Amino acid sequence: MIIKNITNYLEELAPLNYAEDFDNVGLLVGNYNTTVSGVLVTLDTLEKTVDEAIAKNCNLIVSFHPIIFGGLKKLNGNSYVERVVLKAIKNDIAIYATHTALDNSNNGVSAKMCEVLGLENPKVLIPKKGIIKKLTTYVPTKDSEALRNSLFAAGAGNIGNYDNCSFNILGEGTFRGNEKSNPVIGIKGKDTTEKETLISITFESKNEAAILKTLKANHPYEEIAYEIITTENIHQNIGMGMIGELPSEMDETDFLLYLKATMKTDCVRHSNLINKKIKKVAVLGGSGSFAISNAIKAGADAYVSADFKYHEFFKAENSILLADIGHYESEQFTKNLLVDYLTKKFSNFAVILSEESTNPIYYI
Repeated sequence: MIIKNITNYLEELAPLNYAEDFDNVGLLVGNYNTTVSGVLVTLDTLEKTVDEAIAKNCNLIVSFHPIIFGGLKKLNGNSYVERVVLKAIKNDIAIYATHTALDNSNNGVSAKMCEVLGLENPKVLIPKKGIIKKLTTYVPTKDSEALRNSLFAAGAGNIGNYDNCSFNILGEGTFRGNEKSNPVIGIKGKDTTEKETLISITFESKNEAAILKTLKANHPYEEIAYEIITTENIHQNIGMGMIGELPSEMDETDFLLYLKATMKTDCVRHSNLINKKIKKVAVLGGSGSFAISNAIKAGADAYVSADFKYHEFFKAENSILLADIGHYESEQFTKNLLVDYLTKKFSNFAVILSEESTNPIYYI
């Protein structure tokens, strides 16, 4: 088993194109062709994390947060980032990060928070744009069904709870090949008119390479006419945060105490209590103040996230309970999610949950 086998599987859960533009995800240190001896799963990659990987014979660290976020201009060990990277390289340990690719996954960070909190009927809070693309191509009508089915098999045409979706228009295509052409239909140098079908079909951007490969392998023409555009449509199952419901409503204070115990945090910072029953709860792992308005708009009674600044608590506007449980605390169960996911697939080497806490914040 090589690293590429592991990362391919991870990218089924959290495709890299799900990540936000500012992020740095994927294989940050190492070579995809390296044989795997063991995998250590962690929230952050620190020097002690690399030491743990060495001690446990793991040459691949799967980390939620990327150790390299901005550009590195030098590697001389003057910062904790440089020291981690140097130690990993010296000991032939690869580092892979999922971060916002897993944040935007339907089975990612926020879904795990919903599971831990026991929230029912979870849905994406902020559906992501730029994920849905559309392919339009033109094919001889007699070949249209075969091409359409091959594109479906490659992952095109899935919309919500439906698959094999496409739109088709019958028409006529005209073309003339030059002296270097080798037309499948017609004669080079002569105008040709052919009954064609326009096939329009949507797909997730993660499948673009496979769909283009399928199109070129199954289209009968020597020169294939096609267009791909990125739509502004949102993807209802991909995006930041989730919103669900508690099995039964709770008083605000009871909910905050439940939140503190369930999410294993020493501190819950919250907005003022407004004597509102808590039933509908929005969650977002990590720094989530940007989604306060989304939680309010979605009708949440409470919003659980982290890293709220002083003035951001005023945004509650006596309409929602804001609860800041801490950055690490909101994402801590992500490690378990990744270990469970990898363990189900790979059994010929160890997949180990890091025992080291990488939380840099302490409470007194």
